[in-house]
Amino acid sequence: MIKAQMTSAPSFADRTRTVRDFARSELFDRTFREGMELVEETAAYLDGEGRRDSKMLSRAAALAYAAESMKLTTRLMQIASWLLVQRAVREDDMTPETACEPRYRLNERRIESEPSHAELPIALIEYLVRSEKLFDRTLYLDRRMYMDDQDQAPENPVLSQMGLLEAAFRG
Repeated sequence: MIKAQMTSAPSFADRTRTVRDFARSELFDRTFREGMELVEETAAYLDGEGRRDSKMLSRAAALAYAAESMKLTTRLMQIASWLLVQRAVREDDMTPETACEPRYRLNERRIESEPSHAELPIALIEYLVRSEKLFDRTLYLDRRMYMDDQDQAPENPVLSQMGLLEAAFRG
């Protein structure tokens, strides 16, 4: 009995309530602020100091810089899009049910995070690391909030054993 209650996937109503609650939470506020600030900082770097840095690199390093900056901006746009969907839920511009659609979920496809050249500017590498950490956190939130029946969490081994013990002692 305990096992069935604890390991079943959340109902759609539970999921939509979770989405709405998150969108109105302090955690969302902090995550949104951090994400948008990182997007702005990164854009300013890539358009300013980063552009100057890239001009001083060797040809191979400049190509690596271009590839890494594209990965960085792609990752940040995925994060920003996800955060804007959550904000739309918060402001009642989108229903939680709509936000649950797969097209609004974060893409789990990992972007290679190892810098592709040793000469890359340290500032670019720092932005890559920060964006990857933020992506990992938002992906975790996405999976926790939008977990569906196919994504069901693995069964808790302790509860599984308790269920077996209950069954054994019931006869």
